[in-house]
Amino acid sequence: MQDKDLLTAWKSQLRKGAAELAVLAYLRRHEAYGLEILNALSRGSSFEVSEGSIYPLLKRLEKADKIISRWVEAEDGGARRKYYRLSPDGERLLELMRAEWQSFRRDLTDMVEGGGS
Repeated sequence: MQDKDLLTAWKSQLRKGAAELAVLAYLRRHEAYGLEILNALSRGSSFEVSEGSIYPLLKRLEKADKIISRWVEAEDGGARRKYYRLSPDGERLLELMRAEWQSFRRDLTDMVEGGGS
């Protein structure tokens, strides 16, 4: 396998693993619908979540009671949108995930930058 292929696969796995944390963190600050979440996560960054992965992720988080949804009618008579927000269980999960992320980031930075043993 070529280096480019390995890098592409590695980047994909990094994004997939971080997507749940990113969605929960965004919903902590904003109630939003799926496409709005997708655009916000990729705006001005190299972090990309595909449309094909955001909706299954939202469905999984909702089924696990980590997010709550509600349907909102469009003001212009257009299609309804499903808005999501964090549930109390989602708040707790986000705090646990953030603590884990901070520890992981610290440890990995030490290893990658040569500070770890």
